[in-house]
Amino acid sequence: MPDRTTNFSRRDALILGGMAAGAALLPPFAGPSQAAAPKLGPVRPSLYRVGLGSFEVSTILDGTVQIKGPHPIFGENQPADVVQQFATQNLLPAERMETSFTPVVVNTGKEVILFDTGNGKGRRPGAGDLLDRLTASGVQPAQVDIVVITHFHGDHIGGLLRDGKPVFPNARYFAGETEYAAWTSPDMQTGPRAENAKFVEANVVPLRDKMTFLKPGQDVVTGVTAVDAFGHTPGMLAFRIESEGKPLLLMTDVTNHSVMSLARPDWHVRFDMDKEKAAATRKRILDMAASERMPVTGYHMPFPSIGYVDKSSDGGYRWVQATYQLHL
Repeated sequence: MPDRTTNFSRRDALILGGMAAGAALLPPFAGPSQAAAPKLGPVRPSLYRVGLGSFEVSTILDGTVQIKGPHPIFGENQPADVVQQFATQNLLPAERMETSFTPVVVNTGKEVILFDTGNGKGRRPGAGDLLDRLTASGVQPAQVDIVVITHFHGDHIGGLLRDGKPVFPNARYFAGETEYAAWTSPDMQTGPRAENAKFVEANVVPLRDKMTFLKPGQDVVTGVTAVDAFGHTPGMLAFRIESEGKPLLLMTDVTNHSVMSLARPDWHVRFDMDKEKAAATRKRILDMAASERMPVTGYHMPFPSIGYVDKSSDGGYRWVQATYQLHL
């Protein structure tokens, strides 16, 4: 007669052995003493670099701010509910928005050219990081040969000086002739523009002797040409950058929002000094970009701030973020 006690013991041993092997494959029990991996916080890119013919173009994020909007910053001449509804239709919050600040570096192979200098350290929470990020990108301030100021709003000239000394000690400076004359005129010293005029006096005027003044159509260097973008400020300049037949349009503040400015170019923008001229300039520049199907970069477009402009059937335009077009 077989020994059943022995048989059961062997079967039990096999079962128990299998259970133990399976248990070894399971993750350890996360009891109260074991926490999940700590959250690391949001991360966003701050450097983007592509080739343009023989040039290299880098966009560098100076920072971002979250503010109330889009109305009345955008659609200042429209009812609030119209602007809010339009934002919602475009999958945007109705009462909050973000804006970014993106200077551009162009390395021609002969010169390193910086377009605009950001807010400057400590001027505005969430922004003022250009210098640190420029250095991290591999460009030292002393290596910048030319600084181009597209216009004289504080978020473009705030990084010119630090403690009264030039941040870019070896640079030559270029700015619009009309822009400089307007902001240094006695008329700007009083009224709603006085604060910014004083900032110009503190940050731009000390560099006057190193500055070359441009008119539309003139070159900074071969392949970098000023374009009339008057309206947002009295003498704002955009720039056409071209190498080996490959163009890119630096629009600066022609557009300040990737949806509102393009889809509704006629809507007034609070920061445009001459609102009707700014709207006319916006349509002219956007039409140029769309017609030539060339890449553009905009100072306040979503980072990496390079994309394309496409015409819409309703007479407006739309922002098409660049993907791999400039990688090929």
